[in-house]
Amino acid sequence: MKFWKRFLACAMALLVVAGSLAACGNTASQSAGTDQQAQQSDGSSGDFKSQIMFCGSTSLYPIMSSLASSFTDQYVTWDKVDPSFPDSNISIYVAPGGSGVGVSAVVDKTCDFGMVARDVKDSEKEKIGSGYKAYVIARDALTVSVNAQNPLVGKTDSLDTDTIKKVFSGEYTTWNQVDPSLPAEKINVYIRDLSGGAYEVFQKSIMGDEKIADSATQSSSMTELATNVANDPWGIGYVGFGAYNKANASSQVLSAMKVDGVEATEENILSGAYKVQRPVQIVSGSEITNSEQAFLDYIFSQTGYDTVVANGYIPAFKPGEVPSGE
Repeated sequence: MKFWKRFLACAMALLVVAGSLAACGNTASQSAGTDQQAQQSDGSSGDFKSQIMFCGSTSLYPIMSSLASSFTDQYVTWDKVDPSFPDSNISIYVAPGGSGVGVSAVVDKTCDFGMVARDVKDSEKEKIGSGYKAYVIARDALTVSVNAQNPLVGKTDSLDTDTIKKVFSGEYTTWNQVDPSLPAEKINVYIRDLSGGAYEVFQKSIMGDEKIADSATQSSSMTELATNVANDPWGIGYVGFGAYNKANASSQVLSAMKVDGVEATEENILSGAYKVQRPVQIVSGSEITNSEQAFLDYIFSQTGYDTVVANGYIPAFKPGEVPSGE
């Protein structure tokens, strides 16, 4: 029952760190599989796992849960992936909880891979240890988005860093402070919860030493954040590029402001011209087993590429080219 002990440990980590309702136990996306005991291939130790666990970023969660499901549906048992693998059911679990939770779970060895939607800090790499590996799956950006019906959209398509900082810090509290011609309606700021990678990225890229106002409404995921702004005519938030694209897939409900005159386009994100951006990656602190490598190959296949695109993100790889993990 070693796996289930790890599974429960991850649930407790998410409960404590993210304040969620036992995320791993209740919101984990489980691909089909009924094995309750980790199995190893014959003649070797630790080179095969029938169950693989991912914890962390809610931005990466839709991509990884989709790939876990499609991989399991396609193969069902590990021997169908590779004849040298045992005939055991594939079980790949994906649990959201925030990038900080993903890193902590790898440090504590309560999951196999941490999902992280930001840069991994040097201090975190040291805690993970010499086995640290990172696999960048996509590039993302944080769009400074307002409701598409906000009259600001008709006034300007760009906000400078100083203005954005004043809005999110609470120095500006009404829209007429942003532009005198706008109504004196209260500015409603929406952000990710403090365990999310987006919070740290926005703090570093925009806020600097300034703190985001305590009055800002925290959202448990990027999808929720996008929905909150889309439902509030006077809302503004740092909506992820992927979540922004998905929210606007059928109709324009959000409008992204340029930041210092630079638009959050795929070209500008990849070149670094748009400064509020981040890697979307998975990290590990252990040697990669044969079964984990097989799933990594699948993540970085054409199927993985298409799944990244379908979720509105920019793939960071060419299909079939698996990163070294360095």
